[in-house]
Amino acid sequence: MEAKVGDHIVVESEHVGTPERRGEVLEVIRGTTGVRYRVRWQDGHETIFTPSAGSVRIVSKEPAAG
Repeated sequence: MEAKVGDHIVVESEHVGTPERRGEVLEVIRGTTGVRYRVRWQDGHETIFTPSAGSVRIVSKEPAAG
């Protein structure tokens, strides 16, 4: 699944007792090496995020069809 602007990204921690990290997708960057995202994290920092398999969950800003 690919995130869209406005979606939220949730990154699960690899360490017990460390909380997950959440952020809002501000920009989708497509390139020859794949998709990256400019994300504003809960603490206000912005980074370019390159997800790896199994490390991230995307929460869509659009409600699920049903």
